[in-house]
Amino acid sequence: MPELFIELFSEEIPARMQKRAEEDLDKLIYEKLGARGLKWTVSTTFSSPRRLGLCIADLPAKATDVNEERKGPRVGAPDAAVQGFLKSAGLKAISEAQVVEDKKGAFYVARIERAGEATAAIVQQVLPEIIRQFPWPKSMRSGDGDLQWVRPLHNVCCVFDGREVKIAVDGVGSEAATWGHRFHTPAKIAVTSFEQWDRDLRAAKVIPFRGNRRDYIVDAAKKACAERGLEWVEDQGLVEEVVGLCEWPRIIFGDMDAAFLDLPAEVIRLSMRTHQKYFAVRDPKTKKLAPHFIAFANIEAKDGGKAIAAGNRRVLSARLNDARFFWETDKKTPLFTEERKEKLKKIVFHQKLGSVWDKVTRVRALAAELCAVTGADLTLVERAADLCKMDLVTETVGEFPELQGQIGRELYLAELNTSPPPRGAGAGGGGRANAPAPDRRNAPHSPTLAPQGGEGDQSVAIAIEDHYRPLGPNDRVPTDKVAVTLALADKLDTLVTFFMIDERPTGSSDPYALRRMALGFVRIAIQQNVRLPLRVRLRSPYAQASAQGIRV
Repeated sequence: MPELFIELFSEEIPARMQKRAEEDLDKLIYEKLGARGLKWTVSTTFSSPRRLGLCIADLPAKATDVNEERKGPRVGAPDAAVQGFLKSAGLKAISEAQVVEDKKGAFYVARIERAGEATAAIVQQVLPEIIRQFPWPKSMRSGDGDLQWVRPLHNVCCVFDGREVKIAVDGVGSEAATWGHRFHTPAKIAVTSFEQWDRDLRAAKVIPFRGNRRDYIVDAAKKACAERGLEWVEDQGLVEEVVGLCEWPRIIFGDMDAAFLDLPAEVIRLSMRTHQKYFAVRDPKTKKLAPHFIAFANIEAKDGGKAIAAGNRRVLSARLNDARFFWETDKKTPLFTEERKEKLKKIVFHQKLGSVWDKVTRVRALAAELCAVTGADLTLVERAADLCKMDLVTETVGEFPELQGQIGRELYLAELNTSPPPRGAGAGGGGRANAPAPDRRNAPHSPTLAPQGGEGDQSVAIAIEDHYRPLGPNDRVPTDKVAVTLALADKLDTLVTFFMIDERPTGSSDPYALRRMALGFVRIAIQQNVRLPLRVRLRSPYAQASAQGIRV
């Protein structure tokens, strides 16, 4: 059967939009052409920074013939119903319809016989509609036309059965051609078929398919590390982003200043990932970061990438210098201070639910209730609850919000390493996580917040980070009892309080991610075998909320 090939050639499409754009294009083509009587089984989509399109390998030369009967309104029906029937059936007058009688009376019936339209003509009509209606998250107008596209659209290449199909859409060019790599081979390339387009583009230093670019990036990174006795730190999210940034990815292996390795690994990786799109590298034996990075350029450098690597090193050093300043500033004070507590009191969690510190207070009380179910040490849980949000007002999290929880854990451990153990405390000075604890639910709020130098401190540190988990369906679930207790309390508090103020998810909106919270709670409860009688356990921690006028 004939082949349909479409390529929409534009300026650089943002990386985060490309994969979804492939899916949207495939869906719109299927709906629009299918509604016109065209059917097929095989389609292939593609996207890169400058192109979006698809190929249908088995499209018929014309749509199927139409031969059907369409039942209309009852004889004597209002004129509006008759006119609507004529329009839908394509009739000029009611005399062109037949009258058919059945048990319910006489009805108009239109017999529609229409030869299938040529596929090329259908595509000419449908493709401009798809382009104008394309659901980009953000779009722009360019030139003198009214067409909105994610970036200026330069050409619509449409080829059916080896012949060019001209597409008229708001002054955008339409010719059976594409263009190679912007810098290496920018010349025009004539297009006659999907296979020829793919072959010539690769010769012009463009890898048009996301999967092929992804395979190259992963293989090149692993090979470069293996040659140096190192290990690549995989980051699937960053891989997908780099796939969308490069049409012809070329690997750059660079070195960073080893002095920055005293920073928390998460800070280094986030600086590389967020600002520079670099991959981290680690020692396979120690699993600690090595003073190197991997980047991918969209160009083949004449010097093998040495100048690019040197420039990347300078930029990364500047970023990490900023991170070092924030980190050293935060380490000068304990994780819990009255100043940070006052700052949390000034941060609004929700207008109807008070401050972040109000949430901490509720979570602490609820976590104390849950200890009886999870078997966690009450003292450790209370300490972790009071500390879990403290890093939100640190300088480091202010610069790297994605590291909330992780920075709190690192600051607590750094404080532990610099604090002497209390007098008379042994290896278990922090308490055993599984030991039964006295009932202190109504005790005054006076926990010991500094590290105690015992094994319980590790549980507190883990809980500070893991109480946010799982962050999604692919994230891990907490396993430490203190972390499990705090994570359940944090999620349960969010769910209960937002339902109390009637901020519930709908079929189309969930701005507070309550579904994710509920799914995370369920995953923890199932995997950790937690059985919780919710109706009984939720009363005590929300007495304060009731006193504030929030209906429980």
